[in-house]
Amino acid sequence: MAESNDSILLDTEKIYLGGKEHHVRTRCGSVSVIVYGDQDKPALVTYPDLALNHVSCFQGLFFCPEATSFLLHNFCIYHINPPGHELGAAPISASASAHCVDDLADQILEVLNFFGIRLGAVMCMGVTAGAYILTLFAMKYRERVLGLILISPLCRAPSWTEWFYNKVMSNMLYFYGMCGLLKEFLLQRYFSKEVRGNAEVPESDIVQACRRLLDERHGSNVMLFLQAINRRPDLTSGLKRLRCRTLIFVGDNSPFHSEALHMTSKLNRRFSALVEVQACGSMVTEEQPHVMLIPMEYFFMGYGLYRPCRLSDSPRSPLSPSCISPELLSPESMGLKLKPIKTRVSLEV
Repeated sequence: MAESNDSILLDTEKIYLGGKEHHVRTRCGSVSVIVYGDQDKPALVTYPDLALNHVSCFQGLFFCPEATSFLLHNFCIYHINPPGHELGAAPISASASAHCVDDLADQILEVLNFFGIRLGAVMCMGVTAGAYILTLFAMKYRERVLGLILISPLCRAPSWTEWFYNKVMSNMLYFYGMCGLLKEFLLQRYFSKEVRGNAEVPESDIVQACRRLLDERHGSNVMLFLQAINRRPDLTSGLKRLRCRTLIFVGDNSPFHSEALHMTSKLNRRFSALVEVQACGSMVTEEQPHVMLIPMEYFFMGYGLYRPCRLSDSPRSPLSPSCISPELLSPESMGLKLKPIKTRVSLEV
């Protein structure tokens, strides 16, 4: 582990189901990092969407036994939370300077340097706003990234509609904090209407759990991240220059579906692939995490990474080889030679 200096502080008091929380002090403030696994293994860095943290954004995926056995067998997981988004976070001081997206990307570099992670050893996984931050990081520090797994990503500057929508949410956060209406806006951002429920059908357990976790967020902390994302520049022109392979998931009910399609069209077709998930919102990691398993496994084969042992299909999973397009299962499509495949995953077993 890298030695501490005047700008970096490490605290490892909290433990989450076998992982340890580290508070790394950077030039732009303290950032919470939850570390799972053997730190001698290659790093998998995650970054969540707006108002979420590693629990509310990634627990659905990492609680899948198949995903956990595969990922922890091959990686050490570094869950990086946006400033003030970790569990139990205190309100960020009103005197703290506002962050921009470049600051947040640079924080990731400082975290990697702190843990002594060698060059070219990082796999990245991000959701929506987090996907944007990791894409920006990969563009700024190309030699530090092996691959990107992006879920409902952003890459363009906000449209006028999104900009206005975000300004409304920012004003609500400023005057009312995490009020009920704001949480409804966020849940619409994350989930499809199938799981959000209606007057006749109650909302699903994952939505109820997310709603409870949103209650713990401080509105001022969320507002800082939202303001940074609402001022983001367009990354489109730099996408072709990305050196790493990229795997994109997007729900076809995601409000950012068109963003994912645009991003896929601008990436190098030899090294990118798209998986569209039916009847799903933006947060595929929570709403349909099992759908991600086979595409990720074939993606990682391109790096020589495999399951520790072959597991049978989970009876809880809607995913089986017969549910995946034959294109996606061919070695030419994923692994060593990625192609930009538009794959729809059925919910039927």
